[in-house]
Amino acid sequence: MATETQEAVGEGLADATGVAAHQAGEAAGMPQLDLSTFPNQIFWLVVSLIVIYLVLSRVALPRIGAILAERAGTITNDIAAAEDLKARAADAEAAYDKALADARSEAQRIAGEARADIQADLDAAIAQADADIAERTAESEKAIAEIRAGALEAVNTVARDTASELVAALGGTPDADAIGAAVDTRIKG
Repeated sequence: MATETQEAVGEGLADATGVAAHQAGEAAGMPQLDLSTFPNQIFWLVVSLIVIYLVLSRVALPRIGAILAERAGTITNDIAAAEDLKARAADAEAAYDKALADARSEAQRIAGEARADIQADLDAAIAQADADIAERTAESEKAIAEIRAGALEAVNTVARDTASELVAALGGTPDADAIGAAVDTRIKG
């Protein structure tokens, strides 16, 4: 029963789509390959190509050309601007390098002046310290000489007093002139 239904549907479909073709006695096939419709197809092909050509040549291609020209102009302007910026950057870098070199030389000059000033101050301080040391040394030598002279006098006096006391302790009479001459002789060597 299913087979009968499919055959009936298939016959009905064939009747609906190809009744005219079967009645005329023609074989069923692709209509594009039917030689009787070639002139009509060629006419519409030419019309379609002319319309496409006109649309492309009058509308699409001028717009595309304008866009391409605009892009080329933008690219050219951007390249020129980039080259200008590159030149400016190179100039700025050269100016920066020059300013840096000038700053370094100025810093070295200032450092050299500061070193010279510090060295001059140091030399003056050393000279002042040397003068102070020499003055103190002279004062110390003078004080030492005075102490030495005082010590010699004190030794001389102590030696005379001791000699007088020894002579007196041994039972003799101390003679100041004889004791002084003996002490002076011993001290001189």
